[in-house]
Amino acid sequence: MAKPPALREFKKKGRLEAFSDGVFAIAITLLVIEIAVPHHAGGHLLSELFRERPVYLAYFISFMSIGLVWIEHNALTEALERVDAGFLRLNLLLLLLVAFLPFPTRVMSEYLSLVDTEHGGERTAVAFYGIILFLMSLMLIVLGKYAEREGLFGDDAAEERQEENRVKYQLAPSLVFYAMATIAGLIQPYLGVGLYVVIGVYLLLPIRTVRRWLGRDKS
Repeated sequence: MAKPPALREFKKKGRLEAFSDGVFAIAITLLVIEIAVPHHAGGHLLSELFRERPVYLAYFISFMSIGLVWIEHNALTEALERVDAGFLRLNLLLLLLVAFLPFPTRVMSEYLSLVDTEHGGERTAVAFYGIILFLMSLMLIVLGKYAEREGLFGDDAAEERQEENRVKYQLAPSLVFYAMATIAGLIQPYLGVGLYVVIGVYLLLPIRTVRRWLGRDKS
């Protein structure tokens, strides 16, 4: 049961936003640092660069995924009037996943690069990656629901409705889509990867566009 507002300790959201943005920036930078330069390729450099296409694909998906989480996180924190200790701790769990994403990105890219050599493991690598994407979307929903339950939006009903729309039309469906993509990756790795790209494009769409497609926005 939540404490009455008078007995709870609220905090300003400025430091949370600054710290979160720093983690997002570092995580997204680590993605490109993990891309290795082909050594001793000589005149075969072009073919060696082409052979690294799974690495570029994994980088693109992860860059887009972290960017999408940042967009959603920014929209949520902008709508907040204040934060409390519980929100700070839940936010840390989201940042833990964001900072971790470069690792499953590298695992997936390396094992997809070995598909032609039949080393195996690529299905597990793609599914492992999908689980992290699923958990990041889940944590965004948890943060929004917590903020709504604890009254962190203040008296701005419009901001609460906007957050509800994000959950209803994008974040909640993304959980289903990521689960399906993860399972698909266990069957056919590149099918799972392709679905990750499609999900990312879907999440990039403005909510108003999604609502219009679903016939929920008549304006």
